[in-house]
Amino acid sequence: MNETTPQTGEKGQPLRRGWTTGACATAATKSALMALLGGEFTDPVTITLPGGQTPAFALTHEAIGENWAEAGIVKDAGDDPDVTHGATIVARVALGPNGSGISFHAGNGVGTVTKPGLPIGVGEAAINPVPRKMMVTVVEEICREFGVAPDISVTICVPNGEKIAQKTWNPRLGILGGISILGTTGIVIPYSCSAWIHSIHSGVDVARATGLKHIVGATGDTSERAARTHLGLPNEAFVDMGDFVGGLLKYVRQNPVDRITISGGFAKLSKLAQGALDLHSARSTVDLDILADMLEEMGATKSLVASARGANTANEVQELAQDASLPLADLVATAARKRAGAVLKNPDIKIDILVVDRAGEIIAEAG
Repeated sequence: MNETTPQTGEKGQPLRRGWTTGACATAATKSALMALLGGEFTDPVTITLPGGQTPAFALTHEAIGENWAEAGIVKDAGDDPDVTHGATIVARVALGPNGSGISFHAGNGVGTVTKPGLPIGVGEAAINPVPRKMMVTVVEEICREFGVAPDISVTICVPNGEKIAQKTWNPRLGILGGISILGTTGIVIPYSCSAWIHSIHSGVDVARATGLKHIVGATGDTSERAARTHLGLPNEAFVDMGDFVGGLLKYVRQNPVDRITISGGFAKLSKLAQGALDLHSARSTVDLDILADMLEEMGATKSLVASARGANTANEVQELAQDASLPLADLVATAARKRAGAVLKNPDIKIDILVVDRAGEIIAEAG
């Protein structure tokens, strides 16, 4: 689905799009700088996004002092379940020394990068490149308008941002103290899961930058704990890929490591074995007939095969196989490993599959 395709909810109504933290920070920066140099906040304030859209933002906070001004905007993520929805993004601009240029700083609630591998250097505010570029553009335009040099300090803060960040990948990625200011288009597309994919990419980048050659993609907490116990790898090796196994594999194909382990439940990995690269229940389902066929090939009784075809869930089929001492999970692991290899397209990357049951026990391993 592309950006021009309207998305709909359960009742067929179009889902409302929202704005990224980067777009909000840019708009707040623009209004604050207009107040600092021109004496009056722009409200609402309009910015131009990378795609040419020109949204307007209402201010919820204004403050001005000697050589500084700040403006705040409440982030509206539309109908997307974004953890930063409703957060206030505040930009404080201040005049810097002659020749200092435009600088960015992490205020309260915005993280600081502490590990290599991210697009922002260690020690820098966690404000990603596209939002920085957007803010540089508006600062330079306004400074030209008022005939002053663009020697401006920009500090972004997010009240309560440190608490919000605990619901994100930032602590694991080594971004400490708050959230990141993100966005490549400025637009939040509902349920596009772009933030999750971005976090997967960042997780791989951090692992590679810290010298790790083996990474683990887990579908959830239970499968990750099982893999941690089994493999004993450092924290940076584990990527919470969720349902996006395809997103992880395709990124590793472009940014290779020596070894990748995929750890997940029987049902999720059955989907991968059957060719699905998005394992969410709303976007892929297990074909129970395929599992029944596997059992038949293993010599299962006709009664067991029939029960498998009529089962309610994949886990029910696995329980039937387990009761009959048939290693169905092993076949699923092998098929999932083959499918992952077809996505990676790189025989030099070793692939392991761990199938984990609901109790957190590894019931099958391939590779």
